[in-house]
Amino acid sequence: MSARGRAGTWLAEQWYARKAWLGILLPVAIVFRVLAGMRRAGFARGWARRVRLPVPVIVVGNITVGGTGKTPLVLWLVDFLRRAGLRPGIVARGYGGERSLQAVAPDADPGAVGDEPLLLARRAGCPVWVGRDRAAAGAALLAAHPECDVLVADDGLQHYRLARDFEIAVVDGARGFGNRLPLPAGPLREPVSRLNHCDAVVVNGVWSADDPPPAAAYRMGLVGERLCSVREPGRCVEPRAFEGKRVRAIAGIGNPQRFFDELRRLGMRDFDRQTFPDHYAFTAADLAFDGYDAIVMTEKDAVKCTAFAAGHWWMLQVRAEVDPALGERILTELKQ
Repeated sequence: MSARGRAGTWLAEQWYARKAWLGILLPVAIVFRVLAGMRRAGFARGWARRVRLPVPVIVVGNITVGGTGKTPLVLWLVDFLRRAGLRPGIVARGYGGERSLQAVAPDADPGAVGDEPLLLARRAGCPVWVGRDRAAAGAALLAAHPECDVLVADDGLQHYRLARDFEIAVVDGARGFGNRLPLPAGPLREPVSRLNHCDAVVVNGVWSADDPPPAAAYRMGLVGERLCSVREPGRCVEPRAFEGKRVRAIAGIGNPQRFFDELRRLGMRDFDRQTFPDHYAFTAADLAFDGYDAIVMTEKDAVKCTAFAAGHWWMLQVRAEVDPALGERILTELKQ
């Protein structure tokens, strides 16, 4: 792991532990908050131009740095829209990938398109395009797939250039908002009051943070049921297959503890664990652990390891269980 990656992971731990020393970063954090607020106000007041696409746009994002469960929610939402008779498409930034505008194929290079868009392309069953400019990505997607009649923007809450018809903010129920400070003194991209302006707030997991939970939030949970081979995704086993074996669990996601807790819920209680920074670019050397019968990882990490996966590497597939009232509300808003 690089020194930069270790530093990023350590800093995130400091945010949620609410370490007092972070106060020395407050001057920079205040500048960040002012600039972010000015940018949002510029779009809200028409000083900066928004791009309105010819189909409804649903934005899924968060106000904190790190994972909150956006990608599983996007997969749930796309499936819900499809079952409602719509034909969705997905646009994303492509974190860690190239900045060029491009379609994402299920066999794409994760280094070129990003880990989360590649996972979406493999699981969503609909067109996925990435680009730093989400509005341009949406226009390109619609030009290539004119049958799409609704777009879902993954991690697009702060991409104000893209006009949206429905905003969803996802909050990690276990971690909340940390020390509630802006970057880099804390994990906030925008103040907590930003949630009051979203059409819906979704809480992932049971709320256990010290902060009060968002009012009138929709509940979501992530459920894992089986583990599939990283090398051969069609070969899957039940968690009990690992009883009595030496297992090492790795996670390069925003909240790795959630992954480890889910493994325990499934009955895998005796395993070693190792964390990596979110969006970490794995190499075979990173996972060259001796003496283990199985290496278990998240599906998001697995898409970056497929090319060099060993036969004893496994990924946990999860699905989102979401309050159905959220889907009904979205459909109502889209009809209006």
